[in-house]
Amino acid sequence: MKLILLQKVTNLGVLGDQVNVKPGYGRNFLVPQGKAVPATAANVAEFEAKRAEYEAKAKSIHDEAEARRAKLEGASVTVTANASTEGKLFGSVGPRDIADAFTAAGLPLEKSEVVMPEGALRNIGEYEVVAKLHADVETTIKVVVQAEG
Repeated sequence: MKLILLQKVTNLGVLGDQVNVKPGYGRNFLVPQGKAVPATAANVAEFEAKRAEYEAKAKSIHDEAEARRAKLEGASVTVTANASTEGKLFGSVGPRDIADAFTAAGLPLEKSEVVMPEGALRNIGEYEVVAKLHADVETTIKVVVQAEG
């Protein structure tokens, strides 16, 4: 399936690239999310006519992500969870819990922006977690997991 990218997509390409992807990836993710359009002759002509508009929109999204990174840089949040006396959690702290804690602290963060390659946090302590705000913009945030009570 041949598509024209309307914004930068990690490990795929940048704005304006014509890429070949598997049909399911294009049909189920890229097109519905507004990240790409099918590369028909009409769409190619329309894209070239509106290229400056798409580039301005992409730049504004990137600048917004940079501003959010400046606010999140060095930010820390404390999450309380039910834990045993040895420090092992009953359950875990995942991306949703971290995003909710930052949002409650006044720093909006989406669950999908929290990257935890090692999986959920299962012990009390301090952890460094990556927040990927844009394809080019990511920062490290600090999460402190404490036992309740």
